[in-house]
Amino acid sequence: MTVGHFLGRAEKMHPNRIAIHDEPDQPADSWGSMTFTELAAKARAQAAGLDQLGVGFGERVAIVSQNSARLMLSLMALPAYGRVCVPVNFRLSREEVEYIVEHSGATVLLIDPELEDALGGIPCQHKFIIGAESDAILYPEGVEPERWEIEDENSTATINYTSGTTARPKGVEMTHRNIWMNAVTFGWDVTVNGNDVYLHTLPMFHCNGWGMPYATISQGVPSVVLRKVDGAEILRRIDEHGVTLMCGAPAVVAAALDAAQDWDGPIPGAGKVRMVVAGAPPPTRTIARMETELGWEFIQIYGLTETAPLLTINRAPHEWSDLSADDKAERLVRAGGPALGIELKISSAGEILARGNHILKSYWAQPDATAQAMEGGWFHTGDGGIIDEHNYVTIQDRKKDVIISGGENVSSIEVEDALFSHPAVEEVAVIGVPHKKWGETPLGLVVLAAGSSATERDLIDHCRDKIAHYKCPTRIEFRDELARTATGKIQKFKLRDPYWEDMEKKIN
Repeated sequence: MTVGHFLGRAEKMHPNRIAIHDEPDQPADSWGSMTFTELAAKARAQAAGLDQLGVGFGERVAIVSQNSARLMLSLMALPAYGRVCVPVNFRLSREEVEYIVEHSGATVLLIDPELEDALGGIPCQHKFIIGAESDAILYPEGVEPERWEIEDENSTATINYTSGTTARPKGVEMTHRNIWMNAVTFGWDVTVNGNDVYLHTLPMFHCNGWGMPYATISQGVPSVVLRKVDGAEILRRIDEHGVTLMCGAPAVVAAALDAAQDWDGPIPGAGKVRMVVAGAPPPTRTIARMETELGWEFIQIYGLTETAPLLTINRAPHEWSDLSADDKAERLVRAGGPALGIELKISSAGEILARGNHILKSYWAQPDATAQAMEGGWFHTGDGGIIDEHNYVTIQDRKKDVIISGGENVSSIEVEDALFSHPAVEEVAVIGVPHKKWGETPLGLVVLAAGSSATERDLIDHCRDKIAHYKCPTRIEFRDELARTATGKIQKFKLRDPYWEDMEKKIN
């Protein structure tokens, strides 16, 4: 079960079919539309280019890019030819990206041209700004690559860095087997087939595009690359390319619903598109609107970077066909039942635990964190929830201090560190509070040092200089004190409760 089989099968079975329509509007030269034969040739060329650079099997190649054909190819080709792909969140700050490059031991770093000013100074043995010049080195023509002789399904294929519960992200090692099992199971559950067309509304760096690129390529599904999420552009590309499948966070659904209000004519994809949603449970009303206003099928999954990510899936069975849109939405808002090969249970503390075929191999170079996460042989998700009598999981609260804003994980500890580095801040706690568009956003609760006069704007701007903008607080509230336990610990659930008291669940 190695990654090379996905593109390899597509090349054999669908050689002349269009494999990918690259983003036309990007700072690097677009690759345009490529067949599976051409894409597979690019994969071999990339491997040969790395051979010529002296990048050996098992070495890490980091790529910081928005969605592009080059990034999707790297997710396929690097593991297929024995290297490890490290896809990096393009929204991270320079300091964060530099940490990931150093921690992973990457010997190659590829940077999107749009990020050259911010990230160009990061040291790495082989560093390239993506474009025609780097293509000439990384994709030499007429050169056969060295063969990866030891195709071990348990070897690391990708390292995906979390924005987890500590100030420093952890590198999640996904094996070839992890990726294979997630992709095949995911593709089965959402019925991926050769008649589909897939639109990349989900950032490819996110859990390797949740594994959907592997599932779709294996079936010869054409991919349409979307560099940046825009509701009107999503509708336009669905219309242009006949898109039938896409994935994204609830914010993407909201963007499409907003754009549909101004769309002239029938909504593209009505009765044809199915959309897989994850990152945070969307409001029930949003689920109902997707069906009634867009005519798209809503499918929800739940998982984490550490689980590749498919733990549960909730797709309406035929028994729900006669339900109203609102009644169906009430059932679809649950995270879903366990995916094939996944076991789930609730710990005595109310935490969701999981084990199965696509749980992480380990955290890269962090054995203690791995042992803690896998205590007792079960992966500890850090999410609180219940499993009902129908074996459906409902997420109720988070045990970890993670805020999910627009599908992006934000470590409250990291945001607190950024705020606390301002000299005017005496105490700080960051919590997630409901937000209409993003689901939830960080709120900073701040006690100022005596005599200080920093404003809300001062503190937010300070954060924007320290960390990625999406992680920064959208609001600051000043307090005289932060309530603590007798041992001096801040109880964040008590701080959060007033903001969530009118909500069904303590996530949004």
